[in-house]
Amino acid sequence: MKLTRRNFVKAAGTGVLTAGLPVFAPLASACPAVNTKNSFRLAVAGYTFAKFNLDKSLEMMKRVGMTLLGVKDFHLPLDSTKEVIDQTLARMKSFGVEPYGVGPIYMKSEAAIDQAFAYARLVGVNLIIGVPDAPLLPYVEKKVKEYDFRLAIHNHGPDLPIYPSAESIWKEIGDMDPRIGFCLDIAHTARLGLDPIETYLKYKDRMYDFHIWDVDKPEKAGWCVEAGRGIIDFPKFFETLRQNNYTGTCSLEYGKDMNDPLAGIAESIGYFNGVLAGIGK
Repeated sequence: MKLTRRNFVKAAGTGVLTAGLPVFAPLASACPAVNTKNSFRLAVAGYTFAKFNLDKSLEMMKRVGMTLLGVKDFHLPLDSTKEVIDQTLARMKSFGVEPYGVGPIYMKSEAAIDQAFAYARLVGVNLIIGVPDAPLLPYVEKKVKEYDFRLAIHNHGPDLPIYPSAESIWKEIGDMDPRIGFCLDIAHTARLGLDPIETYLKYKDRMYDFHIWDVDKPEKAGWCVEAGRGIIDFPKFFETLRQNNYTGTCSLEYGKDMNDPLAGIAESIGYFNGVLAGIGK
């Protein structure tokens, strides 16, 4: 059963007006993004901030109480020097934010794969959200073994021919090193008419990251809405993750109103926190 907005308000708490945000945005102190009963953590995918520089992005994260960021190359280019990377990490830390992974990174050559792994090491993470061309997966497997990193392949639903579904990914990686797995985009999965929860349960042993957002209908024409307003059953989704001891990240990838996304980001994060508080009782 979907969490109602009345129940959400009861679960998430009050006092948010002092944050200078709309009333649906929780204070980090009132409703933390990490619930001690969860083995997983909420994060934000860098694509959410595609229209903003790093400082503006970090300011928005601070306002909604989020501390984990999936770093995209428009904030930190793949060819950055160690000095630039260190400066960027220091800037993130000054906002109370740290990277949990990098990507999605598209990989169309062995050189691009080499660059992605070296970049992740310099950033200080061991998770790459990647989209390697299928013929290059044996080389990806070689690098995964060399670095002892995980590579989570992102599915794209009905929009792109490469890796539309988890099943299409599994056909390529099923016999490969288990450190090659999934970053499951649950809304793109729903846009294929598939159940994200069933998909998770089928491939849960190789699930390393989720990109989470709500969608208004289960078809290609469906698109992003504020979490809780669409068709994704987030209470059931989060409860399933908890029951199965999922230990990765659930990263908001908000694609609506991208020139002015703060209200929708705040509403979505607030809803997630309310759901988690509600099912935690």
